[in-house]
Amino acid sequence: MPGNNNLKILLVEDDVNLGFLLVDFLESNGFEVKLYRDGESGFRVFQQNSFDFCILDIMLPRMDGFTLLSKIKECNREIPVILLSARSLKEDKIKGFSLGIDDYLTKPFDDEELLYRIRAILKRIVNSS
Repeated sequence: MPGNNNLKILLVEDDVNLGFLLVDFLESNGFEVKLYRDGESGFRVFQQNSFDFCILDIMLPRMDGFTLLSKIKECNREIPVILLSARSLKEDKIKGFSLGIDDYLTKPFDDEELLYRIRAILKRIVNSS
């Protein structure tokens, strides 16, 4: 999809294999992706860099995804965020949406579905600005 070029995604995922697969897949679709494996380093890099999109796991070492999400939204209320989780509890989804996520994807998920969810969110943002 043209238009993805130079869009920077912060990916915070502690599953090494899934993280590398997502980086490869998203980069092959024109995104620039930075992968971090714990919440603290993910937040530190978020503060030091400019990102267009965040994809966060919930169960992370050193700072869980909900805390990371809250801190990111304190810095930038507008940045789109997708939460990834092996947990499919309604309470987790509701908590994520109440904290400002744009979407919630339960693992395992299809790479292409993630890509189309990202594109749909980006399209809404572009059309509303």
